[in-house]
Amino acid sequence: MIPAMPSAVISQRGAETALRFGRLAAMGAVAVLILIAGVWASWGTAQYVMLTKGRERGTVEVTRCGADSCSGPYTPITPGSQARESVVIDKTVAVKKGRTYTVVVKPGSSDVVRSGPAGVLYSWAPLGGALLLASIVVAGGLGRMRAAWVMAGSGVALLTVAFVVL
Repeated sequence: MIPAMPSAVISQRGAETALRFGRLAAMGAVAVLILIAGVWASWGTAQYVMLTKGRERGTVEVTRCGADSCSGPYTPITPGSQARESVVIDKTVAVKKGRTYTVVVKPGSSDVVRSGPAGVLYSWAPLGGALLLASIVVAGGLGRMRAAWVMAGSGVALLTVAFVVL
């Protein structure tokens, strides 16, 4: 046997280990990045819906709808909140002209977001999509099937409940 052969085998094993570690690190970073982006996108709206203490809460009766948003008069519920002739709410599948919704006013603007269970679930919908996308990366790139199924199930459950409640 050639004396250099054992070191070549060890070198090949080391290279395989390094490549495997690099793949796991890269796919793990991609999955974490997708989840952080989902939380970031959700928190933009969720902070107003979930942390309502000290915020103006009320109802809006949708009277006009455009391509991207709807508007209508705002009637306050909480003390210190002021009535407004017109506030703007994002137009979604769940917002229809002629209906009244409970809302929270974004500070310093005339924009409102839906409150209550429907508003909370709708605001976390981007996280549900991120969970679904990250589950594919976790299953394919990391080979962690159970974790991927849990993530995918959580994402589907979140999106389904949000759809049913809205």
